[in-house]
Amino acid sequence: MIAIDYTQLLRLALPEVIVVATALIVMAADLMVLRRCNTRVRFAVAAGLASLGCAGAIVRILLAPEVDSILDGMLIVNPLTHLVQIALLVLTIFTLLFSVDSTFTEHVGEFVLLLLVATAGMMFLVGTQDLLVLFISLELLSLSLYILVAFNKRSAQSWEAALKYYLFGGMSAAFLLFGFSLLYGLSNSTNLTQIAAAIHGPALNPLLVIAIGATAIGLGFKVAAVPFHFWAPDVYQCAPAPSAAFIASGSKIASFFIFFQVMALGFAGAEGTAVLPHLVRGWIPVLALMAASSMLLGNLVAIRQTSLRRLLAYSAIAHAGYMLLAIVAHSEQSLAALLYYVVTYALATLGAFGVIAVVEQQKGGDQLSNFDGLGRQAPVLSFCLAIFILSLAGIPPLAGFFGKFYLFVTVLASSPGSMGLLWLVILAIAMSAISLYYYLRVLKRVYVAAPAAGSGEMRSPILSQILLLLLAASVLLLGCAPQLLLRWILAAIRVSGL
Repeated sequence: MIAIDYTQLLRLALPEVIVVATALIVMAADLMVLRRCNTRVRFAVAAGLASLGCAGAIVRILLAPEVDSILDGMLIVNPLTHLVQIALLVLTIFTLLFSVDSTFTEHVGEFVLLLLVATAGMMFLVGTQDLLVLFISLELLSLSLYILVAFNKRSAQSWEAALKYYLFGGMSAAFLLFGFSLLYGLSNSTNLTQIAAAIHGPALNPLLVIAIGATAIGLGFKVAAVPFHFWAPDVYQCAPAPSAAFIASGSKIASFFIFFQVMALGFAGAEGTAVLPHLVRGWIPVLALMAASSMLLGNLVAIRQTSLRRLLAYSAIAHAGYMLLAIVAHSEQSLAALLYYVVTYALATLGAFGVIAVVEQQKGGDQLSNFDGLGRQAPVLSFCLAIFILSLAGIPPLAGFFGKFYLFVTVLASSPGSMGLLWLVILAIAMSAISLYYYLRVLKRVYVAAPAAGSGEMRSPILSQILLLLLAASVLLLGCAPQLLLRWILAAIRVSGL
């Protein structure tokens, strides 16, 4: 029987406890005190309280011990998990503040509670190396997101998108659980490093091959990689703007981080190779195929989109392909490149959805035609949108350019001499060039197309403008001085021993 030190457990999980407690406080305040106030006041108070709770969790993380763990890796605290959790909390704060001017629901307390519960799920997800805790955290996150997508009761499309998300998510969870059960049967452990030690051998067990496939399916759904991407376009287009922004930013960071850990730690020794034409079976060729398919489909289908939300969805599928390259390389440098890429991508995507939310409130839609002449109607919004779009396109000196450059360099460096992953990098560069077309189409609408007849200057909320300027400044600063984030990431990886 394992002895559990509950004091240590509470100490390690205190940031998550703070977030959950804040969620309950916000819910109680909204139900008992703020119910008769108008929606704007309720959102402002709820977002303010929730942001303070997230800030308190960040302070606790910064004051926590550097390295610690409990119950054989069920809960892990180290500088790397701290870094990822802080990024998740910062993105949650921005999402909460963007929601202040929302009008899609009157159930403010419930919305903020679900957002904070999803954040707690992500924090537990990145702070474990145990399959059981990983799966429970993933389901806590997923169930919260399903409801957040359907939160606009006035929109039938929102319900439909949530139903698709739920059905595909249930299927992916079944595959993931099946893969985890096979891993437990092969290793008699749920700890990732112990699993890797047990499955290591000269040849792959047929059950291990099935486990690799099932796990790749389950986690591939979470990151919207082809062919498990079907939910993304509808969710991005039909979910309330804050929910879509949260899914497109925060959940991406948590999902890719745990994807890397499961593959690099749990399946160590079963890598295989993706060197053409001599493929060796393992998880690397599986992810290489997913990456190539995601880059191709995401970029080519995005060209045909007339909705900016759907364009960002297919763009996200393409970016998932780029980020999968870092997992295929599975080195210390590629993990640093992945974290830098996904964090800066999340900042740009969150900002783009912030602009979309304002335009939807003013013009009633997210069609590209709604952005005609935005540069003349709302100079601040259009400037920020240009920064975000150009960063996603990988244009220097923005963060997206350095993220792609560093990622491609680390992927090539992972196979010195043989250049075995060169074909993937060449494909990624070619697809990045294609992506310029549809990204520049958006900016053409903003700065070249004439606004609709009779439309005057747009009035955007001051808070939204401040938040967008902060995000735009962050994207520009991290592009001009990437070492500000990259140095922190590399130091955290070295101390954490990953």
